[in-house]
Amino acid sequence: MSHKDRQFRPVTVPSVTLSGFWGQWQDAVSETTAAILLDRCEAAGMIQAIDVDQPSPGVVIPIAPWGGSTQMFWDSDLGKSIETIAFSLYRKPNPELEARADAIIDLYEKLQDKDGYLNAWFQRVQPDRRWTNLRDHHELYCAGHLMEAAVAYYQATGKRKLLDIMCRYADYMLTVFGEGEGQMPGYDGHEEIELALVKLARVTGEPKYLDLSKFFVDQRGTEPHFFTEEAQRDGRDASDFHQRTYEYGQAHQPVRDQRKVVGHAVRAMYLYSGMADIATEYRDDSLTEALEGLWDDLTTKQMYITGGIGPAASNEGFTDYFDLPNDTAYAETCASVGLVFWANRMLGRGPNRRYADVMEQALYNGALPGLALDGKTFFYENPLESTGKHHRWTWHHCPCCPPNIARLVTSIGSYMYAVADDEIAIHLYGESTMTCELANGSEVTLKQKTEYPWDGAIGLEIGLGSPARFALSLRIPEWAEGATLAVNGTPVDVSSTLIDGYARLDRDWQDGDRVELVLPLVLRPQFANPRVRQDAGRVALMRGPLVYCVETTDNGDDLNAIVVPKTIPEGSTVMLPELNGAVAIDLTLQREDAGRWGDALYRSRPADRSDARVRLIPYHLWDNRTPGEMLVWMQAD
Repeated sequence: MSHKDRQFRPVTVPSVTLSGFWGQWQDAVSETTAAILLDRCEAAGMIQAIDVDQPSPGVVIPIAPWGGSTQMFWDSDLGKSIETIAFSLYRKPNPELEARADAIIDLYEKLQDKDGYLNAWFQRVQPDRRWTNLRDHHELYCAGHLMEAAVAYYQATGKRKLLDIMCRYADYMLTVFGEGEGQMPGYDGHEEIELALVKLARVTGEPKYLDLSKFFVDQRGTEPHFFTEEAQRDGRDASDFHQRTYEYGQAHQPVRDQRKVVGHAVRAMYLYSGMADIATEYRDDSLTEALEGLWDDLTTKQMYITGGIGPAASNEGFTDYFDLPNDTAYAETCASVGLVFWANRMLGRGPNRRYADVMEQALYNGALPGLALDGKTFFYENPLESTGKHHRWTWHHCPCCPPNIARLVTSIGSYMYAVADDEIAIHLYGESTMTCELANGSEVTLKQKTEYPWDGAIGLEIGLGSPARFALSLRIPEWAEGATLAVNGTPVDVSSTLIDGYARLDRDWQDGDRVELVLPLVLRPQFANPRVRQDAGRVALMRGPLVYCVETTDNGDDLNAIVVPKTIPEGSTVMLPELNGAVAIDLTLQREDAGRWGDALYRSRPADRSDARVRLIPYHLWDNRTPGEMLVWMQAD
């Protein structure tokens, strides 16, 4: 079997129990965020909007110039909130929260039309506009998030009600969309339904949902263009629409012809995630080839060092190659969450660190900053530099990010491990216990003991009812120079086992076997491609998977006066209890003396410098203490 013929699927969320770093984050979401999401959705009017026993709230959020309202997306916010609750119930049973979710599901059951259609806006605000503007109005996007919620809630509670509701909706879609007489050969302007249908197919075993997902992927960007014909049928000017380019929703070309990442960042990530799922399920090399080209385009020309993507607010997405401003970076939390989704699905055809390394980078540094340590406030945008005026929101008029980062955190175990017929891949490290069953019937338990990402020592213990042969593939990050590996105390030459950046241990395993992996965590400089003009003469510092930054709280104001020498001096690590035991780094750098500059705005000689003690903290934890400046890219000597 060739490398790309393998099919790796993530383990289910209930299969993994976490403690340590990710356990703390899951506790914050389970104990605080999950309920907050429902509270704030209810305060916004989202529950009333689906309650047929109450008057329709009508248009609460005004219609925008693009012809719609963010209120149209409310079903998606409720869907992601229910999904978060489902995942949190694995962590901490909460009958009250479960009852609130059940009540919302009951409302959706009453709202659903007899034919299966379900959408609060197009049933209760604009019922005459159903399926008239797929390009802009997010109908299938909302359906996708409710499908993901249905799958998660069924797996968490065993309750089928929402799953049955969404299966009825998907069955109705099968009659609406297609190339048959009277059907629409269309797709949604905001991708999401594609990946959701794959989840629905996997949990129900119904291949018809896979086929519908593939139909949406295959139709996108083909000619005659569906969005053009749709607009003409609806009496709209087909050339006058939001952003005025089909690149905005990646509908400018058939997906297999696309090689440049363009448009709205979240939409792109959701599309590529769905494409990767279909590539895995159908072993479709043509999709994989397109995705590999798109991956290289993104990661070598358009991604922040944090794994943030989409620098511009104007289109919530991509601009020119190497355009990565720091203080105005949009880098939406949802976009990095989407990048984690895509990277994870690119691993469906086999472990490869080119994807898993970026998944980890985007997870820790692009997505996780979106959630405060206490689980109560949220970043929508994620700049890499702040003058002290950028802070987390309590809520947002388009509250997509809070439930998105919350559902990712509560489901992170399923991103750590993946299973094929005779192989287990460990993509991410963290203290956890995972159980799975291989094709030969062997039940395997893997226990990770580690303080990663603060410490690079990782211990694995294998639990088996009887001896079994399978491969265990461990990711060796590209940054982990000098990584060491041992099995039952016997050293293993890492280089001799590496396949696509994973140490592959294919052997007969016994109950109680132990694997020890050490990934050296050394502070290392990172320089941007010279074509990234905003980072010219600057350096960022990373330790393991984490990007570090400086904050006013530790270092005073004028952070741009800090200068990193060519040779980074040895620093000391400090544990910060106020940041959940995070590891900070103290080291001596240099600092320009603005106080002795004088009154001149410009002068012929540079500022004087002197040694200065500087504290670095992980970027994902910034703005969790006293507000102030923040900086990732510091002056390089």
